Amino acid sequence: MSKLSRRHFMAFAAGGTVALAAGQVHAHDAIASSPADTPRDPGPHDPTREAQNPDIVDPPATDSGTLPNLRFSFSDAHVRKGSGGWTRQVTQRELGISTTIAGVDMRLNAGGIRELHWHKEGEWAYMTFGHARVTAFDTEGGWFVDDIGVGDLWYFPPGIPHSIQGLGPDGCEFLLAFDDGGFDEDSTFLLSDWFKHIPPDILAKNFSVPVSTFAKLPSPDDEYIFAGKVPGSLASDAIKGAPKSKKQFTHRMLAQAPITAPGGSVRITDSLNFPVSKTIAAALVEIAPGGMRELHWHPNNDEWQYYLEGEGRMGVFASSGQARTFDYRAGDVGYVPFAMGHYIENTGAGPLRFLELFKSDYYADISLNQWLASTPRELVAQHLHLDDAFLSALSLKKNPVIR
Repeated sequence: MSKLSRRHFMAFAAGGTVALAAGQVHAHDAIASSPADTPRDPGPHDPTREAQNPDIVDPPATDSGTLPNLRFSFSDAHVRKGSGGWTRQVTQRELGISTTIAGVDMRLNAGGIRELHWHKEGEWAYMTFGHARVTAFDTEGGWFVDDIGVGDLWYFPPGIPHSIQGLGPDGCEFLLAFDDGGFDEDSTFLLSDWFKHIPPDILAKNFSVPVSTFAKLPSPDDEYIFAGKVPGSLASDAIKGAPKSKKQFTHRMLAQAPITAPGGSVRITDSLNFPVSKTIAAALVEIAPGGMRELHWHPNNDEWQYYLEGEGRMGVFASSGQARTFDYRAGDVGYVPFAMGHYIENTGAGPLRFLELFKSDYYADISLNQWLASTPRELVAQHLHLDDAFLSALSLKKNPVIR
């Protein structure tokens, strides 16, 4: 991390805080012309939180207006514990602007089972740690079982029943994304919950077994995420005598050849290369130190972000003179409303890695640089009053990550 400049130190010390001492000093700090330009906070405050959010404490001079909060950390989310792991969620309840997508961070111990269930929403997932086994059953009567690791995805369409289980040696952790910001974990259709709410004689008739079979059903409160035995080989879980699904519900995102650019790389996964994923499109972005996700916007939907590694800041332009800058680190959720222009800059010493998710069957973005380069030169010149050097620097090739 860069050390705090003398100007900033003196200004914050005078106000009774060194809020930015543990934070990154950004290029925009030079905009302030005197210590008086730096906010002073002599009252109650949280220096730790302020150090994590320097662009909120001391925003760039270009920030303006009342753009809503576009950041929430999973570290501030409630943790729900089970005997086989835990889970926490960031939905529209936690991040009010997030109307299109809700996120869940889930950890399963080795053998831990996220019980058989289904949703009204489509479920997309990215593995962040360890290994898991997933199962599904499609509408044509086909079964699906697969083992996945870090960087792999799955997608289960609305209504498709499925399960997830942590494998050895230390289970797994993964991000879940649902195509409705109002999603809530408690709205899941659970196998154990349904069994508890069907009369025993109806269960007996349905499965052709005695009523006594259902005398001691488990409580749904104990089954949501419960401890189980680590399963055997993948082949041992194949369903004999039944057809295997023709659909592929998993995808190896990290195995994709990346789009390389001067400042990093991008991998895009949507219905073109992962056909089953009809409601969520995604990009995995890696930005090298000093690099930046170029100025751009998305013409298909809002952008929901999950930060996997590193530190960065995002500036968002909302039209009508409104703009705001937010700081992010691993475990944070970011959000960009539909069509708003933005950039994401790596402000840390290591790589910045994050996911961009969209409620859409395809990925799309528009590069500001490429757009201007593809517009008649004289027309651009008359708009911005910039010189020939700028116009000649415009690029017809899209470079999603620049340095």
